[in-house]
Amino acid sequence: MKSRFVRPLSVALLSVALFAFTPAGNSFRSLKKRITKKHVRLSIENPYTIIIDKSDYELKVYDDEGWYATYPIVFGSKDLGDKMKEGDKKTPTGFFKIIIKKIHPKWGPELLLDYPTVESVRRFKERKAKGLIPANARIGDGIAIHATRPEEEWTVDNFYNWTDGCVSVKYTEMKDLFSYIPVGTTVTIQP
Repeated sequence: MKSRFVRPLSVALLSVALFAFTPAGNSFRSLKKRITKKHVRLSIENPYTIIIDKSDYELKVYDDEGWYATYPIVFGSKDLGDKMKEGDKKTPTGFFKIIIKKIHPKWGPELLLDYPTVESVRRFKERKAKGLIPANARIGDGIAIHATRPEEEWTVDNFYNWTDGCVSVKYTEMKDLFSYIPVGTTVTIQP
């Protein structure tokens, strides 16, 4: 298995080591000149991207070398179409980013997405204007990639869609995903 944090961690440790062992005659400014743009880019660059394919019930992780991992998943509704409004239990499609990593009291590890995005709001307003959803409907929020409860991993094995529109990963596998995916990771959810 690939070492997940080698590049950023090694650059940070190298920077600290260089600073700690810089002779008294050298200033921090000269040390900064020795740390190249490549070092800085590697320390803040996120090599991961997530693609969720609703039709295959799969969450795939890619890094800068290509495919990295695949996790089986479930959603909220058997209707795998785009989220129309709050409460429809559908998972939105589109391009998102992970904005918060937290531990949810019910299902543990959770990666909160930036839904609704500007594009989500545009589509919602357009559907409202066309009468496809009620005028008093709300767009909703709180869409995340999160774990099942520990004793309910069977929901993923049996393709049992149970969430309110979130993406659910087996509890044991979500702990792994949560351990290496950073805030800011892009997430594409496709039909």
